[in-house]
Amino acid sequence: METRRIGALEVSVVGLGCNNFGRRLDADATARVVDAALDAGVNFLDTADIYGGTLSEEYLGRTLRGRRDRVVLATKFGMKVDEARRGARPEYVKQACDDSLRRLATDHIDLYQLHTPDETVPIADTLGALDDLVRAGKVREIGCSNFSVAQLEEADRAARGAKFVSVQNEYSLLHREPEQGVLDACARLGLAFIPYFPLASGLLTGKYRAGQPAPAGSRLEDRVDDARLQAAERLIAVAEGRGHTVLELAFSWLLTRPTVASVIAGATSAAQVRSNVAAAGWRMTAADLGAVEGRA
Repeated sequence: METRRIGALEVSVVGLGCNNFGRRLDADATARVVDAALDAGVNFLDTADIYGGTLSEEYLGRTLRGRRDRVVLATKFGMKVDEARRGARPEYVKQACDDSLRRLATDHIDLYQLHTPDETVPIADTLGALDDLVRAGKVREIGCSNFSVAQLEEADRAARGAKFVSVQNEYSLLHREPEQGVLDACARLGLAFIPYFPLASGLLTGKYRAGQPAPAGSRLEDRVDDARLQAAERLIAVAEGRGHTVLELAFSWLLTRPTVASVIAGATSAAQVRSNVAAAGWRMTAADLGAVEGRA
């Protein structure tokens, strides 16, 4: 599989989001999904301390025993685990890292990300604690998530040691907010962009169609937005008109963005992992991109 860079890290262009582990999948099912990802050439696994109420990290730690060196392991901190474990205070940053290292059964985290800005803590203080972790060998690279342009620029100015090398924000064909400045900031500051929710919570899988009921038990069964559904329907037509699926369009379109390093998507089965990996194989032309924008 093609790889791109996040700082010093070389990652597969399709990554595995691990938010289902411990929530929708138990330890055995987690292992099957991870096995399928590694077999398909995925090396970038992205989790967070809050996923599955900390179980995602625990399950990953178990299933990666003996093969930790095969993956680039990313996790996050800062969102509320419980009342005592949250935020970006320097003392908590170090505690959160140690807790994640223990759950992941590893001696280092490849990409350690601040999950959300903490307006109560100067970013310079948080970056100082993260730099200490890098110097201690516990973390290789640091990143952030859900940051605005102003917050990215502030962090860049404040860094005295380790700097953020990536930002992970929501981005898909149906959610294009990063185009309003964040992608340009990434190019200017040398940051890799990692899109989450690349399938718009399932709307870009082809499962949801205008005029048809949503699949029973699906995440959007009772809350499909009509406007977004119509937008997805147009994209389905564009993809099918070119002999592709909308899933292939969703992944391959994101990978035409030069700052995008890896498209991470969750999976609940080995088959879903394989579909996600295969979906990144469309080399889109200028005409294809024009059709997506309604110019052809």
